Amino acid sequence: MKVGTDGVLLGAWVNVENVRNSLDIGTGTGVISLMLAQRSNTTVCAIEIEEDAYHQANENFENSTWGHRISATHSSLQDYTPNNTFDLIVSNPPFFINSYKATDKNRNLARHTDSLSFSELLSFTSKNLSENGRASFIIPFDAEVSFIGIAKLNKLYPSKITRVKGTENTQIKRSLIELQFAKLQTAEDLLIIEISRHLYTKEYIELTKDFYLKM
Repeated sequence: MKVGTDGVLLGAWVNVENVRNSLDIGTGTGVISLMLAQRSNTTVCAIEIEEDAYHQANENFENSTWGHRISATHSSLQDYTPNNTFDLIVSNPPFFINSYKATDKNRNLARHTDSLSFSELLSFTSKNLSENGRASFIIPFDAEVSFIGIAKLNKLYPSKITRVKGTENTQIKRSLIELQFAKLQTAEDLLIIEISRHLYTKEYIELTKDFYLKM
């Protein structure tokens, strides 16, 4: 599981203020969990269904400065039963529904909603988020309306949405969404990643500079 822009965006964007404990659903190689631990004093539970990715995440956690605050569990979300609620739940979930599937079954697990639907994800989140907690996700922009609709059925409401474009002249590609139980005014903004190839906008640099060696 490669480290992708989606994971970096979510890990840098998510609000970690006053977060004591966090859950990273589908951690992959662990990049989001590591970013949460780098940005705050939170303890992080990371779960991953794919065995090789789970072992890679464990290795990355053990070799990091923050390994004592991150634990990994090899499990599907459907089989995972936490012992407590969480102040923060984050996920870069699988989202390809009808697209062509690769022959690599591990890649399919990470990319297709067969293994974890939005309904399952948001139902779990509603049951395991603390009363004043926050949940943050990155999803395709074209799934935003349906995702928020499912969230509302689970009594979760958008408090912040950042829509992401590759460049000024491309279409919106991703939505970063923060959900809470409280019905608040939704703060909305737009993030553009690049001015041109490998020439990043000042907003993207400011958001992610703490996580790249060269930015």
